[in-house]
Amino acid sequence: MGTEPGARSRAEMRAGVGARSGAGGAEVRAGGGARVRPKVPGRVVRAGAVLGCSALLLAGCATMPDSGDMQAVDQSPRAEADAQVRVYGVPPQDGAQPTEIVSGFLDATTSDEVDFSTAVQYLASSTKKTWQPFSATKVLQQRPKAEPVGQANREDPNGYTITLSGSQVATVDSNHAYTPEERAYQQTIHLTKDDGQWRIDRLPNGLVLGQSDFQRIYRSVNKYYFADYKSEAQSARAGHNVLVADPVYLRQRIDPVTASVTALLEGPTNWLNQVTASAFPTGTVLRSSGLSLDDSNALRVKLSKRAAAAGPGQCRRMAAQLFFTVQDITRASKISEVELQDETGNRLCVLSQDRANSEFAPRKHVGRPVQEYFIDADQKVVSMPDTTTEPRPVPGPFGSGKTPLSSIAISRGEDTAAGVSADGRSLYVAPLEYGTERGPELLHSTAKNGFSAPSWDGLGDLWIADRSDKGSRLLRLREGKGTPDVVTVPGLGDRRIKSIKVASDGIRIAVLVEDKGRTTLQLGRVERGGTAQHPVLSVEELRPIAPQLEDVVAASWAGGSRLVVVGRQSGGVQQMQYMETDGSASSAQTLPGVNGVKAVTASEDETRPLVADGAEGIVRLPQDANWKTVAKEGKAPVYPG
Repeated sequence: MGTEPGARSRAEMRAGVGARSGAGGAEVRAGGGARVRPKVPGRVVRAGAVLGCSALLLAGCATMPDSGDMQAVDQSPRAEADAQVRVYGVPPQDGAQPTEIVSGFLDATTSDEVDFSTAVQYLASSTKKTWQPFSATKVLQQRPKAEPVGQANREDPNGYTITLSGSQVATVDSNHAYTPEERAYQQTIHLTKDDGQWRIDRLPNGLVLGQSDFQRIYRSVNKYYFADYKSEAQSARAGHNVLVADPVYLRQRIDPVTASVTALLEGPTNWLNQVTASAFPTGTVLRSSGLSLDDSNALRVKLSKRAAAAGPGQCRRMAAQLFFTVQDITRASKISEVELQDETGNRLCVLSQDRANSEFAPRKHVGRPVQEYFIDADQKVVSMPDTTTEPRPVPGPFGSGKTPLSSIAISRGEDTAAGVSADGRSLYVAPLEYGTERGPELLHSTAKNGFSAPSWDGLGDLWIADRSDKGSRLLRLREGKGTPDVVTVPGLGDRRIKSIKVASDGIRIAVLVEDKGRTTLQLGRVERGGTAQHPVLSVEELRPIAPQLEDVVAASWAGGSRLVVVGRQSGGVQQMQYMETDGSASSAQTLPGVNGVKAVTASEDETRPLVADGAEGIVRLPQDANWKTVAKEGKAPVYPG
């Protein structure tokens, strides 16, 4: 079959070419002026100048450390130059053979065309109207391998079948939600003669892409919906304007602002649908096209008549969802305001940047941490403000060192601390105030492994796991006091909870789960039933966040839909990397290596530095810098939360 089409296209990109297609296929103009006609037409790649691309590629290279056990992981394998690449479909040639048709079709499905109009030309007349490219996307490690099955039997003398195979790593469903899914992939494509030319007449709906094409075509975008606390919705602690990030994957070059707004109006993904709600009336659709920010960085959006019935308060909530969703995809430009309009262009409401941030910002329940905390060598809980170079003991009983602790958690308001005793058996809660006493233990554990480290949500509630050999009890203490509520975890079984981290919204919880010596990172959603007086809480649909890591040491929330994770692959070295809550690799910055990490903490305020407990002691990673030692001895670093 000649050169594999994906490899040929990459070679053309390296040549620094412009490209054009003609009646007989694609013509590619190389840097020296020579023209090359690809054997298997399917897509044409347009790239920038070779010198510019080469310089950027070289600038993106990284060296590996020659010692230590931590490996830095680049979560953004695409070179910056690739961001300028445009891929266009090329129609099939007359007389093309079945293998060429299938290869050309696969190439055309990676194009930057809105409706895959060129890919459709590879389909038989009977199939053009029935193929549904957006029903799902299968992501494989590599471009799918196409192998002919052979000529059909006598009942189908003009038929030809080709098998597509590969190693699948994920699925993106029709709601744009990404799910890790490691399995073997195999599907068949059938071709027949259509007006004398081989065309595809039977194929699975959706797309099948290699990881490199998927990463080039798609980008992760956070949609935002309001947390739905159900039985506890009327609690003063819960509030009504808590926005939750719902990550999806959208095509990044096909009208991205319009695509993100359309996806927002479609509602939450299936996993978050039970615990979030949209302010948009059911059935609201977009009446604008080609959305973009105007010269004043304002976004003006026309909606269908269902939206016009919303009152001023509901309209502002709708605008808030739009504001933060579109801001996520237009990060380089700060939105000045969002104006919602009815179908005729009349204003429904306006939400300014200041009001969006003051009333609805997802960070609202995160708090405003300006310092990190850890337990020093003298068993004192200390803080490390940005304005000082030396840690200092916190106010209150935990700053005295008289209560040896194994772990701590600081409330989001930074006015209360929870600590687990050195033996893991006792939970204490005390105010961070001078002159206060520790008081008796709040909870006692008889489990062999004792308590996990505690975690505060943004509603003021304290969470902790009581860890037995088989299974664990997850507990929540409202406002960090009183009798705990037992939180069921149906998907846990006999596996043991090793540690927990609750998101500020109280809707999502990251759980390190230990099973037969293997520790994995799982994400669950918190559902609230019962009544306000007698709530019934459960953590539902645990799903893997870093499936490639089989020994996860630590994890911490590091943004609205992002965690920082420390672990190792089978037979590999320890890694620290960012992961999205849907289980996909984050495009955030590559993290420099640090040796022997036992714990890590991050803030949901993404401007704050990472802090870790490593072989060099307590170390901190400021933005655009390397790890710096804060204290040569210490343990259990945390941000509020």
